[in-house]
Amino acid sequence: MLNLSNVSKAFTGRVLFEDVTLTVNRGDHVALVGPNGAGKSTLFSIILRKQAADTGVITLERGATVGYLPQETAAVGDETVLEIATGGAGRADSDPSLAPRAKRILSGLAFREGDFERRALTLSGGWVMRAHLARLLVSAPDLLMLDEPTNHRDLESLVWFQNYLKNYAGALMMISHDRAFLNKLTDSVLEIRHQRVNRYRGNYDDYLRQRADREARHLAAFTNQQREIAALQRFADRFRAKASKASQAQSKLKQIERMEKIAAPEAADRHIKIKFPQPPRGGRRGVTLSGIHFSYGTLTVYRGIDFEAERGQRIVLVGPNGAGKSTLLKLLAGVLSPSAGGRSLGHNVSAGYYSQNRVEMLDLKRTVLEEASDLNPPLPELTVRTVLGSFLFSGDDVFKRVGVLSGGEKSRLALVKLLLNPPILLLMDEPTPHLDMASFDALIGALTQYDGTLIFISHDVYFIRALAKTVLNISAGQLTHYAGDYDYYLSKTRADDERAALVAGEKISNLQPADAQPAADNDAEKKVSIFKTREQKKQEAREREERAKLRRAAAADVQRVEEEILQLEARQKELLAELQNPVTFDHQRHLEYEALTLNLEEANERWLSALARSEELA
Repeated sequence: MLNLSNVSKAFTGRVLFEDVTLTVNRGDHVALVGPNGAGKSTLFSIILRKQAADTGVITLERGATVGYLPQETAAVGDETVLEIATGGAGRADSDPSLAPRAKRILSGLAFREGDFERRALTLSGGWVMRAHLARLLVSAPDLLMLDEPTNHRDLESLVWFQNYLKNYAGALMMISHDRAFLNKLTDSVLEIRHQRVNRYRGNYDDYLRQRADREARHLAAFTNQQREIAALQRFADRFRAKASKASQAQSKLKQIERMEKIAAPEAADRHIKIKFPQPPRGGRRGVTLSGIHFSYGTLTVYRGIDFEAERGQRIVLVGPNGAGKSTLLKLLAGVLSPSAGGRSLGHNVSAGYYSQNRVEMLDLKRTVLEEASDLNPPLPELTVRTVLGSFLFSGDDVFKRVGVLSGGEKSRLALVKLLLNPPILLLMDEPTPHLDMASFDALIGALTQYDGTLIFISHDVYFIRALAKTVLNISAGQLTHYAGDYDYYLSKTRADDERAALVAGEKISNLQPADAQPAADNDAEKKVSIFKTREQKKQEAREREERAKLRRAAAADVQRVEEEILQLEARQKELLAELQNPVTFDHQRHLEYEALTLNLEEANERWLSALARSEELA
């Protein structure tokens, strides 16, 4: 449906990518990844014909439609939410089936029925983007292009959105830093790296494994060829002056010339390891809420709740949109005051609160470097600049005035300031938007080192899994603690979908017991009811036992293949070391390495299948 042939693009002499050739067919779900500035959004713009390529040809199937969701807020006029979703005023009148479809999609994206006729001008930017997303889903273009589509989504609407896209009939191309989202939806990954675009089949985790294998094979092949060239050159240098050997020496030189040279491997992306400052020591108790009542006008959010967090705890707040997660975080931070009850901090505990509003605390007249360096105690400039670089402020960017930064840049700068001078109690509301993968990893690295109390909200499953050691589910004004990490929470909620698990607490609490029966009018009806319930329980027990057997067998398959992979990887590592050593290098080892690499790829595929089966039965 979409074809790119030899497409290249450069800005001010810097090549972003060149000779890009690829095809996207109907039904393809493609992720576009790469470091910040690699050219992901530029490639999107070229496909959308908002920019021109320097070279190459882009063709779209005749009659095919394209829809695009930008990362930033779309413009709005005086239209209602429903008018945006249906594509404009009057569209629903001309197509009677359009409005019901739009309403279903708006509901899936967490709009309430009362929101449909609201003017878009009264909504926040995030809700406006949801309305425009609904418009795209209603129109169902043949090619749907999404730039950071998980921004501005709550967990519950993300569950719906993810499931909707799984079954999307058209082609999808998306830019996202949300690894769990990409793993669920993509069947191939386009990586822009070192001015080239490479395609990998599978989801994001598959891409990481395949790229590592590809780089290892490339390095081995390059090393082997360089070793062969060196040996031929040594022979030529040694014997070219001898008449009896001169022809052989010349033959060796020609052999080198005829070789199809393997390009040297590109330098690996730098992963900066930073030692972040730590907060001062405080008491064992971090923060306590006692008997908290809180309302927004007539809307009661909490009635008499208690909460306590100790030093070193890492707690993620989960629950449906509007349950009160951000409200609880603001109560913990002291940003909101309860109508009853009290908040107290532990001995010597300071609190730091990160939200999008935190950018208001920045001095707009300072440079980025000056603002980041405003610390007590001060830190070396090299440390500050290193951290700024890991959060996308590099080179002359550090001398920009804070006032000229975009909203995302200001958010990242506020994040840097918080990490360079961390409090004992760190409260974070959705810290990962506006970060590329490298900065995302840098944030995880910083928070992994952090030894204070961390309480956060995130819809990013990868981020939650990396950091959370305790889960607090918030639903209908009630707090439910899960004294374990994310996987423990999954097992307790018995949710099949990773994202659905984050809101499953509410859904489970609303379900009636499986054996609940209507009240009977007489004893005979009661006996029938009880008999049926017992039979149901027996059947359910048999089904659970059968499922448990299948689950154990699947888990055993996963473990068996994992052990096989570990053995293959160990041998691969040995062979690679031998091939890189001139003393132990030989052609037979090279052949064994190539065969082993193929076996390892096949074992990884079997492992993925076994793991998928195991997860289905979990």
